[in-house]
Amino acid sequence: MRCTAFALVVLWSAPLLVRAQDNAELLSRIKAMEERIRALESEVQVLKSQQQPAPSPPPEPTQPPVPSPPPEPVQAFPQAAAGASKVFNPDIAVIGNFFGAAGQDAGRGAPALEMHESELSLQAVVDPYARADFFLSFGEQGVNLEEGYLTFTALPAGLQLRAGKMRGAFGRVNTFHTHVLPWVDRPLVTQNLLGGEDGLNDAGLSLSRILPAPKGVFLEATAQVFRGDSEGIFQSWHRSNLSAIGHLRGYRDISESTNLDLGVSYARGHSPEGPGLVNQLYGLDATLRWKPLRRSIYRSMVTRSEFVWGRAQLPSEVARPFGYYVSSDYQFARRWFFGGRLDRSDRFANTSLPDFGGSLVLTFWPSEFSQVRGQLRRTRYDDRQIANELLFQFQFSIGAHGAHPF
Repeated sequence: MRCTAFALVVLWSAPLLVRAQDNAELLSRIKAMEERIRALESEVQVLKSQQQPAPSPPPEPTQPPVPSPPPEPVQAFPQAAAGASKVFNPDIAVIGNFFGAAGQDAGRGAPALEMHESELSLQAVVDPYARADFFLSFGEQGVNLEEGYLTFTALPAGLQLRAGKMRGAFGRVNTFHTHVLPWVDRPLVTQNLLGGEDGLNDAGLSLSRILPAPKGVFLEATAQVFRGDSEGIFQSWHRSNLSAIGHLRGYRDISESTNLDLGVSYARGHSPEGPGLVNQLYGLDATLRWKPLRRSIYRSMVTRSEFVWGRAQLPSEVARPFGYYVSSDYQFARRWFFGGRLDRSDRFANTSLPDFGGSLVLTFWPSEFSQVRGQLRRTRYDDRQIANELLFQFQFSIGAHGAHPF
């Protein structure tokens, strides 16, 4: 009987013993967590005391305390602030072109020394739909607006419209600014048949579009309408005497290091000889570029050529002038280029005795912002006079100048 009672007591008290053991373990865990929390609080207090700046020494009794200025706000996005600071400022650049000449010029050459041209460019995006470009040239003759136009880049059907004063899209050299030329001067065909240094450059409208073409071919068509004034080539006698230029350009990669650029051009306007006369120009241009990818900074070559035919109405006859140039420039070191050019061109209203010329050109680029160039030029003019000249050029640029068309 006693054994049975003892067994019942043990069975009844067993759960209580287990529960008491669990409570003791829980209490010990709670105490451990409390100690850990106290340790973390003490560490936080230490870190806060380290981050607080050391108190400044009290001011001298003779000087009143000076209140410290409030801290300046920290900009979270400095890139955005830098971009916002130039929203209303266009990209500005200045390019200087110092020119010199020596030798026999046959009475037709340039001065011995001159600051031939300084170009100031102002370029900016107007809004998401348009871009503005202005190019002012400063020379010894004064200031001239070389180009200034607004380009609408988001028109329907892939069209691009340009309005303002611009160079005509006739050939290649006519579209080049002076500092982009691979020679000191311009070819004879440009001087005699395309208006000289200013070229076909007038106020007007230009509409261009990339045309569908077979795979691997880039095809672009450009149509331009101008006021009709280009010195020595076109003249607007009346408001309706507009001139027009059309250009079709095709580009294709031949290999990974070689590409070919071909173009055909047409221009029409009224003749300076009289209001009822019309002049026309036809052009063909080709550019072959070679630039190996693995050694592109050391070796490259560009070969250019343009052929121009004209039809000039004179009071008593029709003149058909013709001219061309062929040039090649080879890069034989990282900063050195050597090239040559052959020229032949009639005068616009005189095709009896054409001008002939030949040049050798050596160019050194100390950096992408400066250039030194020398050119040996021999020219035989239509009156049989011969000029042997040494031309040299120093070019330098400052500021952000946008890239020119490829």
